[in-house]
Amino acid sequence: MSVLVIGGGLIGSQIARILVEAGERPVVMDVAPQPAALADIVDAKRITLVRGDVLNPLDLVRIMRETGVTRVIHTAANPLLTLGAQDNPYAAINVNIMGTCNVLEAARALGLGRVVVTSSNVLSHHLAGGADGGNVMQEDPFPRPATFYAATKQAVEALGLNYAHWCGVDFVAVRYGAAAGPWRGPGGGGPSNIFRAAVEGALRDEEASVPPGAMDWVYSKDAAAGAVLALNASSLKSRVFNIAMGRLYTGEQMAAAVKAVIPSARIRVATPPGTAVSVQPMAAAVDLSRSRAELGYEPAYDMAAAVRDYVAWYQARVSGKEKRT
Repeated sequence: MSVLVIGGGLIGSQIARILVEAGERPVVMDVAPQPAALADIVDAKRITLVRGDVLNPLDLVRIMRETGVTRVIHTAANPLLTLGAQDNPYAAINVNIMGTCNVLEAARALGLGRVVVTSSNVLSHHLAGGADGGNVMQEDPFPRPATFYAATKQAVEALGLNYAHWCGVDFVAVRYGAAAGPWRGPGGGGPSNIFRAAVEGALRDEEASVPPGAMDWVYSKDAAAGAVLALNASSLKSRVFNIAMGRLYTGEQMAAAVKAVIPSARIRVATPPGTAVSVQPMAAAVDLSRSRAELGYEPAYDMAAAVRDYVAWYQARVSGKEKRT
């Protein structure tokens, strides 16, 4: 029962690692594979890396047939997430919505098993509307997405739930917090790049900025673990699950976590230029009770543990590079 991991980046690489450690040989598909960056995370000899585009249904069907995969975890998204979508809405709508639709349709046509699709907790806080108090007979009854990226994620979840209801596709969505973690290749969104810049800048004795508002994060290893739990869980009552740290961290608390690991860190609490739309403060952390009850998910990394793990990964990689040169 081979698994196709679509998107070999920040989270897809960690999903591949978990599957390999469980004795599987996942197929990792990416429109622009980054084998060197993947090799930092997972043993490249134990995965099958293929080039493919979610916007090309023929790529998907060919790869699914040739590799014999039976289940899918779809992590691919438009570059830079919220920031990228605000800059180029059409590209984000195309990749996030039509790309996911192509995955779901290929799974339906080929009769595949479960399809896990990554969503986002932007649907919990990048919101507007709801002025009519839930009265569906009026025009504005419910909160609605307030950014292009959030709008694409709402569409993805709605489409997936309809594929499940009407077409029998075993669809599950995992909603991630602001994701961060080990990854040296391009990709990720505003929060993941802020985290990376803060930690790596501190290690290089450079000043970095973290946003002041409170945010609910998820470390990439926890994000990957949540996706694999969703892939393997049986007798699910629900189809959408929150995967995050489950608590808010202000900029001051994030800076303190970095300084606890790197005492010399110079962290300024101020929104980094050009990232404001992607780091809007949250009023509350997402509720993990459903993920705990149905998936057995429990975050292994709080902010301090995430910083420690990232520092260890970064230092090991830098040390390895020095030994090779």
